[in-house]
Amino acid sequence: MTFLTAALYKFVELPDFAALQAPLLACCEANGVKGTLLLASEGINGTIAGLPEGVHAVLAWLRADPRLAALEHKEAWAEHLPFYRMKVRLKREIVTMGVPEVHPALMAGQYVKPQDWNQLIADPDVVLIDTRNDYEVSIGSFKGAINPATHSFSELPGWVEKEMEAGGKLAATDGKKPRVAMFCTGGIRCEKSTALMRSKGFDEVYHLEGGILKYLETVPQAQSSWEGECFVFDERVSVGHGLAKGDFSLCRSCRDPLSAEDRQSPLYELGVSCAHCHGRTTEAQKGLPRAPAPGRSGRSAPAGPYWRAPAGQHLKATASQEVAAQVTPTLPVLYSFRRCPYAMRARLAIAVSSQRCELREVVLKSKPPEMLAASPKGTVPVLVLPSGDVIDESLDIMLWALRRNDPEGWLTSQRGSLDAMQALIAENDGTFKQSLDRYKYPNRYPLEHSGDVQQFAQAHQAHGAGWLAGLEARLESGGWLLGSSASLADMAILPFVRQFAHTDTAWFAAQPWPHLLGWLGRWEASALYQSVMEKYPPWQAGNADVGFPPAAIALPRNLE
Repeated sequence: MTFLTAALYKFVELPDFAALQAPLLACCEANGVKGTLLLASEGINGTIAGLPEGVHAVLAWLRADPRLAALEHKEAWAEHLPFYRMKVRLKREIVTMGVPEVHPALMAGQYVKPQDWNQLIADPDVVLIDTRNDYEVSIGSFKGAINPATHSFSELPGWVEKEMEAGGKLAATDGKKPRVAMFCTGGIRCEKSTALMRSKGFDEVYHLEGGILKYLETVPQAQSSWEGECFVFDERVSVGHGLAKGDFSLCRSCRDPLSAEDRQSPLYELGVSCAHCHGRTTEAQKGLPRAPAPGRSGRSAPAGPYWRAPAGQHLKATASQEVAAQVTPTLPVLYSFRRCPYAMRARLAIAVSSQRCELREVVLKSKPPEMLAASPKGTVPVLVLPSGDVIDESLDIMLWALRRNDPEGWLTSQRGSLDAMQALIAENDGTFKQSLDRYKYPNRYPLEHSGDVQQFAQAHQAHGAGWLAGLEARLESGGWLLGSSASLADMAILPFVRQFAHTDTAWFAAQPWPHLLGWLGRWEASALYQSVMEKYPPWQAGNADVGFPPAAIALPRNLE
């Protein structure tokens, strides 16, 4: 076992989190460490791996910051390096809940040590809640625990609101709220969920210190209240008592855990499908991982492991990714969707940098298997480079293009560093995007409202408007967010403001935001905007290449 893996997190106030990104990435790269670390104003979260001395050097660098001196980590060993790149990302939250007023560093509940957990949860007056997602709970949980049946952690606040109503599991009795105990895999979701409960007025809220993993490591099986196995986000897939590797494997198509019985299903095909996802993929999608790799006539692609990973971490390429990586196009290939704001900002940067690529317009309801092979998370944009490397985060695509050629100086600004720009973009992608989605698509969030969809949408319209008022103030002294010329921040944020504006154009036009309206209007009238919004037919294998950007564009510095 050569390589050390360290999983870490800490909720702590980091108002300067954006400034930590570049030096932290440099430290990781200098020590040969790979993985993903998330930075936000609320703290740090992630997993890194490398040679032991490299991992310990990064941990020492982090702990040299007094705010992170008490940072704890969990270690595991592997024969192969489980990550293939190093990323340090700026986020609104290190674990996404979507409730900005919750501050775990200040509001988390009371820790309960594993050896004291059984006594607490044996009390019939304690409401025991599993904060994990449904696919995790399905293979094991504590006896008597409530499963909120969430598909993502951001659904938990809506479930809590519903259960606080009369008759719900969290409803008050005689004006007194119940005692609540919450748990998760390693502790991070527990801290945030207990902080949520305290913000809702629950006085007695407890969470399992170290999470399920510490419990299984500490409490003997004969004394345990745990039933089943615990899903983990690494190659083990599941563990039992003593953290022994469990009996579950992972479907490499849908990434759900599979028991021995699941693997006996006639719908299960290694690397292709299982009973959970067989009906959700087309034959073309199933055919791609079955295809022989180029240069290996008659042989299928290698079946390397792939598992569900937190925060977008892909610990090892799928077989279909390995196949795709051996196909080397002459130009980068960009999978895009015209109206998606993430894809829009990627196209803006590619266009302004004059980086030629092949554009493939995607139908979101029928994503091409080639795109899913390159990026199984299935969201646009996805950029496949001639080297076979894949960039599937919009901001990373922007930085890739602009670091190759930045004729308009988008990576510099008059009133802020690149770190400051990325921090502002993180706010857009966090707080504002959450309000935008709930304002534009309120029916997608039934667990977060009590049936009054219009009131729910209006509340998020008002919340988003508050953030836009802050942009209005920024635009007063120069016309752009960080000065008198456009920057990365403008081009990354404008597509989302456009989407907000087009949800109710009459309401938006009536707002007291003259500088914001002018900023948006100037951008929508520019040649650059028009060039990236051209319509293209949906791409299918065998279609003729569509070159992008479509033509040379005259681009004065201020897009006027």
